[in-house]
Amino acid sequence: MKKDLRLTSLLLAAAAISVLGALIAFLPGAGPRTASNPQISERFSQGVVMLHAKQYEHALTAFHRVLELDPAMPEAHVNAGFALLGMGEAAAARDFFASALELRTRQLNAYYGLAIAYERLGDLPAARGAMRTYAHLAPREDPFRRKAEAALWEWEK
Repeated sequence: MKKDLRLTSLLLAAAAISVLGALIAFLPGAGPRTASNPQISERFSQGVVMLHAKQYEHALTAFHRVLELDPAMPEAHVNAGFALLGMGEAAAARDFFASALELRTRQLNAYYGLAIAYERLGDLPAARGAMRTYAHLAPREDPFRRKAEAALWEWEK
């Protein structure tokens, strides 16, 4: 008579998923690390609020403080880049987006921002390359994917 191994298999699968999930959570670049430091979290949140309120100088100040506390946080590099774009500083913004991509190559919004920075700098081939990468990596439901595809269509005319 064969022993029913379904329960044992289910428990082993659940354990394996839990262990793998814990390992992924500790991988470098697995996600924002703001929760580990309340000051980083607070400054990052303030910067995001200021960025959405189009208070670009204040947002940039907040993201600079975050980067003083955690220079390896790609989200802060990206948001500093968007603040600089808002201030009309496309070259400096480009550098922040590039820094974010050095830290995390799949930081999607960095490709989007990089494309906008290159467009403003008049480098359409580089803008198309960055936006193609964004469009290729972005999930179908990403709200900015349509804007990216429209920009590509326009730049390729």
